[in-house]
Amino acid sequence: MWTLSLAIYLGLKWATWWRERSKVAHPKWRSVAYLFAWPGMDAGAFLNSSQNVPAPTQKKWLWAFLETTLGTFLLWVVARSVPNREPLIRGWIGMAGLIFTLHSGSFQIVALVWQQLGVAAQPIMNAPLRATSLGEFWGKRWNLGFRQLAHELIFRPAHRVLGAGLAGFLVFLVSGLIHDLVISLPPRGGFGLPTLYFLIQGTGVLVERSRFGKGIGLTEGVRGWLFMTTCLVAPVFWLFHPWFVMRVVIPFMGAIHAL
Repeated sequence: MWTLSLAIYLGLKWATWWRERSKVAHPKWRSVAYLFAWPGMDAGAFLNSSQNVPAPTQKKWLWAFLETTLGTFLLWVVARSVPNREPLIRGWIGMAGLIFTLHSGSFQIVALVWQQLGVAAQPIMNAPLRATSLGEFWGKRWNLGFRQLAHELIFRPAHRVLGAGLAGFLVFLVSGLIHDLVISLPPRGGFGLPTLYFLIQGTGVLVERSRFGKGIGLTEGVRGWLFMTTCLVAPVFWLFHPWFVMRVVIPFMGAIHAL
């Protein structure tokens, strides 16, 4: 899994840098830092040395460290306390801890360090739980590195031909296929379930942005949040299916002594 993930990530990372390297005047160290010391995909912003970037507030630092601590606690304490007879629960708690430790915590700390140094590095996560619609969650708050990449390489070219709705749905389809490659291929099971999960997300976005969805308030407020949460959580076990949890996550947690 890690080999596939890193291969895909590094290939896409190089592609984003290659597109922007000659468009933005920048010192060479920024290219090196972007390629090897920043997990995001916002090459244009990161390389641009003419931007005036304000120093992050103490509140942002505090939240980043709190989320890292929470993730560490879930991964190395809570998951370990779950009985051995409940390996799926152990694995899901461990995955939640890993997401908090890396995406919401450590990666945010890295972003804040770069901002402190005057580099426009936006955090990978942008308070996803504050989203009040499915479109806002995926488009503005969750894993903005992939969102940036998908927007540039898939959505914008497809938008001119298919329109916004179908182009957005295509992004979810591609995302599902990539997750299937990383999540289902290593354990050799659960094929198609991650893709189905992302197709549900794409369908949900189309529904909430339709005349019907807007009419019943699915794009904002409490109804929007409830619709978003239902779409995200109800089918989540198709994304992180048992084959992945049992054959990849649990062995990985054992390797890092989280169990």
